[in-house]
Amino acid sequence: MKRPRVDSEANQRVIGRRALILGGVQLAFVGALGARMQFLQVDQADQFRLLAEENRINIRLIPPARGEVFDRNGIPLARNVPSYRIVMVREDAGDVDEVMERLAAVVNLDPDEVERARTEMKRSAPFLPVTVADEVQWEDLSRVSVNAPALPGVTPEVGLSRVYPRGSDFAHVLGYVGPVSDFDLERIEDPDQLLRIPRFQIGKVGVEAKAETPLRGKGGAKRVEVNATGRVMRELDRREGIPGSDLQLTVDADLQSYVQARIADESASAIIMDVTNGDLVAIASAPTFDPNLFVRGISNRDYNALTENKYRPLASKTVQGAYPPGSTFKMITAMAALEEGLIGPDETVYCPGHLEVAGRKFHCWKRAGHGWVDLQNSLKQSCDVYYYDLALKVGIEKITAMANRFGLGERHDVPMSAVVQGLTPTKAWKNRVHGSDWVIGDTVNASIGQGYMLASPLQLAVMTARLASGTAVKPRLIKNIDGIEQPTGAGPSMGMNENNLRKMRRAMFAVVNDRRGTAYGSRIIEDAMRMAGKTGTSQVRNITAAERARGVTRNEDLPWERRDHALFVNFAPYDDPKYAVAVVVEHGGGGSKAAAPIARDITLQALYGGEPPLDAYPTKDRDRIAEQQRTLRGVRPVANVQGSDQA
Repeated sequence: MKRPRVDSEANQRVIGRRALILGGVQLAFVGALGARMQFLQVDQADQFRLLAEENRINIRLIPPARGEVFDRNGIPLARNVPSYRIVMVREDAGDVDEVMERLAAVVNLDPDEVERARTEMKRSAPFLPVTVADEVQWEDLSRVSVNAPALPGVTPEVGLSRVYPRGSDFAHVLGYVGPVSDFDLERIEDPDQLLRIPRFQIGKVGVEAKAETPLRGKGGAKRVEVNATGRVMRELDRREGIPGSDLQLTVDADLQSYVQARIADESASAIIMDVTNGDLVAIASAPTFDPNLFVRGISNRDYNALTENKYRPLASKTVQGAYPPGSTFKMITAMAALEEGLIGPDETVYCPGHLEVAGRKFHCWKRAGHGWVDLQNSLKQSCDVYYYDLALKVGIEKITAMANRFGLGERHDVPMSAVVQGLTPTKAWKNRVHGSDWVIGDTVNASIGQGYMLASPLQLAVMTARLASGTAVKPRLIKNIDGIEQPTGAGPSMGMNENNLRKMRRAMFAVVNDRRGTAYGSRIIEDAMRMAGKTGTSQVRNITAAERARGVTRNEDLPWERRDHALFVNFAPYDDPKYAVAVVVEHGGGGSKAAAPIARDITLQALYGGEPPLDAYPTKDRDRIAEQQRTLRGVRPVANVQGSDQA
């Protein structure tokens, strides 16, 4: 039966609407799919490309080459040498324990090193390489490369290791480098990412630590492609870092070696400083140690041997030691009196062997006394009573002010660790620190460098350089950085009365060159090289009245740690000063016996630029000096209350 035309048209309209709706739905679906595809493939292309590349590309930091250190003549003091090592990346290795077992089957691994590596992997980012074996042989490196497919995440590398060619000679100056510790990271506010690389080395003490930033340089980065097992397939690109800056020090390596050898048998320190520009041409402490032991981690046995040594080989005594300056301080007391116009050069004081102040006797080192002495004779014979008398006239405030002008009580800016400030006391200082008033006896003790007065060997060298030059010279240790000259230590005039300075220099000349001078036995014979100086002996114990009545115990009869410190300061040549020298021998006894001979020898070595001729020494000393020179050649690298100063 034929449908009516009306029904046929209605059906067609229904089908048309349905087709339109279906087409619209399909079109919307296709449009949405296209939009999504555009979003994923175009708009988010960079993000998904990065996600894909992260599955096959690693970005790794490249440690920069550390700057090297040289002496004033270009002799290397701290260098970098190639070193083979095996590293492992935790995220590439997968099962670290299994890979470690395979590696141990290929090369011999130190169990302690393996355990240290495991610990570092746990606390480090998974993408950072951790050293499993260091300083390996080429044969071991080859075996690791051959077995690479079975050792995912393991890579043989060639790195740089720090070496100190002059060994112990510069241990206290340069210090050493070592792996970054948690303590290092905690004290740095915003640490460089390089410092998070396991076993990355930084300066720990000395110049290596104080000049860490210029020496370290800037790190680089490289992108490497790895396969499914984490094996490095190729390097895609590399951005090199900036090597650290090279440093040139003011120290003369050969002179430093001689000084170090000369004081090697003592617990001592010695400094040679250029009086014109402040350059420290030698700065040595004894005993010393080999800094190479610390580079990769010193053993417990070696470290305990250093820390348990009573002579403190790890301490840089030149800048860390603070000692009563003893009679080397007498020039300061005298200059304070001269500048105030309180004494004249011919004014005399009678020394009966003691001075009674406020009901207490302050003794001179010479029990029988020196009789009538003027400025020059008091310094020449180191009469204590003369300076006790000056102290009563001048007062502690002016004495301390003068000490500060000559560089005492100042923490000098040299790039070494734990530089001490020393102590130049005042009335306010004692009240603040000790909660008690200053008494006149404190001033008397301070006048001869005892009591509260403390100074480092570096400060004594600065004091002597300023006496010699009349300028406010400052010490300098870094000569240049990457060839750029650093400011010198040359300073302006101190504004002292030149006549007063000349009086002090003449008195110091008499100490060494007058037959009654306390350092006459350590004089220099060569006229052009003659030196001026001052002996010092500082007590480290109190001498009771009972002991003084029965006779003061000799240093030789006391335990080492209760003996007096021996000191000597000098400058030379007298007519045209070039170098200032300070020597301290801990518990060495008298300054004239223990410190002055050392100072004379190292002064001559500096003046002659090498081994001095024997005719520069007194005739009676020449055979002994010749034997000493032969001995020192064999141990050097190729190319040490109240004063008591005895003559």
